[in-house]
Amino acid sequence: MSRKITDLDQLTGSADVLLCDVWGVIHNGVNPFPLSVEALKAARQRGQTVVLITNSPRPAEGVIRQFDTIGVDPDCWDDIVTSGDVTRQLVKEAPRALYFLGPERDLSLVEGLDVDLVEPDAAQAVLCTGLFDDETETAEDYRELLDGLSQRGLEFICANPDRMVERGDRLVPCAGALADLYVELGGETRIAGKPHAPIYREAMARARAIRGDADPARTLAIGDGVQTDIRGALDNGLEAIFIARGIHANQYLKGRVTDETRLQAFLDAEGVAPAYWMEWLA
Repeated sequence: MSRKITDLDQLTGSADVLLCDVWGVIHNGVNPFPLSVEALKAARQRGQTVVLITNSPRPAEGVIRQFDTIGVDPDCWDDIVTSGDVTRQLVKEAPRALYFLGPERDLSLVEGLDVDLVEPDAAQAVLCTGLFDDETETAEDYRELLDGLSQRGLEFICANPDRMVERGDRLVPCAGALADLYVELGGETRIAGKPHAPIYREAMARARAIRGDADPARTLAIGDGVQTDIRGALDNGLEAIFIARGIHANQYLKGRVTDETRLQAFLDAEGVAPAYWMEWLA
């Protein structure tokens, strides 16, 4: 069973590097979580290295701009690696004519790359960062479009593997939901973000650049998504801390309290075994 902890400093002696998720752990897309920010600041003051590892489809500069907007203290991290950062390599390897599926705010993903953004009928591959309007649409709204693209054998590059994310007090769909549908329709996807290896390799490389060394055995990954944050950590040889009050909370909350039996049953059903769990990062 996963061990419950209440304070991140309980694990100071067992970890030099913290790979921490962003959405659902540090903020909800609208407001920062002060306890989480302070916990990471305190970890850095104790000598631990904090690399934020997020499935944001934008390069790290876009995440930093969002932090500035909503008020996340920059002292809570040493470096940031995004799914957008590592997806740029997939774009470099893809055909030049891409159909860009996602909101305009994510176009920074292809800045400086030798690509042509074209209409679906002229595309040789698809680059997806999300839904056009995640406030009103769902993945099912894209079934006909994706079916036509998959029937042509177009590769689908997913820049944000998350299926959903918190925005304020709501859950909104992400590009990962479209990638799931594309596979269901018989299409092929390419993904570099969590839970896949490229983003973890890059995060550990960043940690080594800061510390001079980064031992996976003394690295902890922190996140609230079982199939991205926790599955990704375990598949890449890292111990994980599951943050319970994130996107899955409705699976095991009883009123305002986490039912530990239901939580463990949920983790078992998802096939993941994080070493630790916390209500909130604190």
